[in-house]
Amino acid sequence: MSQQTEKMEILVRAVGRRKEAVAQVKIVKGTGKFLINKKPASDYLHNNSNSILSIQAPFEILQKQEVLEKMQDQNSINSQESSETTLNGLIPSNLDAHVKVEGGGLMGQTEAIRLAVARAVCEMNGTSEIRKNLKDKGYLTQDSRIKERRKYGLRKARKAPQYNKR
Repeated sequence: MSQQTEKMEILVRAVGRRKEAVAQVKIVKGTGKFLINKKPASDYLHNNSNSILSIQAPFEILQKQEVLEKMQDQNSINSQESSETTLNGLIPSNLDAHVKVEGGGLMGQTEAIRLAVARAVCEMNGTSEIRKNLKDKGYLTQDSRIKERRKYGLRKARKAPQYNKR
């Protein structure tokens, strides 16, 4: 197992958090697989289409940006044909994403994975346009809400014992 991880060339690592969930993403050169805890993403997320689209969204922005850059570079008649062929795949076919996630529920894990993938895409590409697009969509904003602490004299954070007048 360790021999297999040594052969992978890690391009970028990133961490995302949401509530109690923590996701660690490694983007490596590969064949376009998206693995979460060594399972395919659709199996791990129970084929929930909203969750799958949520974690793929940062890759879609990356693909759209690359297509726009190619169209700007090419000012010829053939530029329209080449842009159509690159829009077919949403996740780059030469990259794999390996995610290790733990804690929290399924939706919290999904949002943690989305944040980690967005941070990895931003770090991997390095252009300010990608960062601006991800920031505008809200993919780089970490939700900092956490559980409120318990106060003394109360049963929970705010739940007090029933008041008894007599």
